[in-house]
Amino acid sequence: MKVAVLGAGAWGTALSVLLAAKGIPVYLWARRREFAEELRAYRENRAYLPGVALPALVWPTAQAEEALEGAELALVALPSRAVREILSGFPRAPLYVSATKGLELAGGLKRMSQVIREATGVDRVLALSGPNHAEEVARFLPTASVVAGEEEDARRVQALLNSPTFRVYTSPDLTGVELGGALKNVLALAAGMVDGLRLGDNAKAALLTRGLRELVRLGTALGGKEATFYGLAGLGDLLATCYSLHSRNREAGERLVRGVGVEELLGGRQVVEGLFTVRALVEWARAEGAELPIFEAVYRVAYEGEEPLRALSALMAREPKPE
Repeated sequence: MKVAVLGAGAWGTALSVLLAAKGIPVYLWARRREFAEELRAYRENRAYLPGVALPALVWPTAQAEEALEGAELALVALPSRAVREILSGFPRAPLYVSATKGLELAGGLKRMSQVIREATGVDRVLALSGPNHAEEVARFLPTASVVAGEEEDARRVQALLNSPTFRVYTSPDLTGVELGGALKNVLALAAGMVDGLRLGDNAKAALLTRGLRELVRLGTALGGKEATFYGLAGLGDLLATCYSLHSRNREAGERLVRGVGVEELLGGRQVVEGLFTVRALVEWARAEGAELPIFEAVYRVAYEGEEPLRALSALMAREPKPE
């Protein structure tokens, strides 16, 4: 089986290493020809995943035709804002797995599997999500993940990815798994803000507990199953993202409250998906009249320049009510 991994960032590289360790040939597509040549020359992703050697079965390429020709599966590890544009001009694979955790606001709030379907015309699209930091997966530290979608395809991808250090579960709840992966990035921004302000463990635990409740309310309203948000793709991913030093979203929240502007964070080399997700989500929520106090607070700090402590005070001053 030949697999195409689309996106040569840290996560795409980690998935390539994981597959190659199982003897599976992987074509790792990079957007820039110079970067693909660098990956081939050094056999290491020095820009996004330094210190991890690329196995011989990983072939970096900037040619979409080379990556996708004969591929039975395409793993999409692209920034959410680029998925539609890039895939619209690519050859088609018979099966796609979205490993991108984000949302698109284009004619409604859309999950990445929906964007991939529209961009490619392919109906067989699944999603992979869980507490899976690339830095740890690529070094074969143990974790677990969920692949969601149609049962037969999900079992096929489960068998492909499952390994002694990467345990894969299946789920029929494609909507919930994708929403859990996208929404937790916004709460990671909030967690980073708490860290940056040095508000303590109590504040962070309270914020994340109430934030999880907000995530569950929103996720179920959008069609996800409640149990999914308490599983690996929800609570599991939330914990990893909000506490890990590897988390770009948590770090971005910390930098925001220390005076780094959102434009600088968005223009950095590493993608901060939470900043794109919160913008799409809050614009949608305001249009729909949905109440999302914590998500709104993150948006106001990031995009409207509200002082973080003022946003916190507004949350604390909300009318008391039963839990």
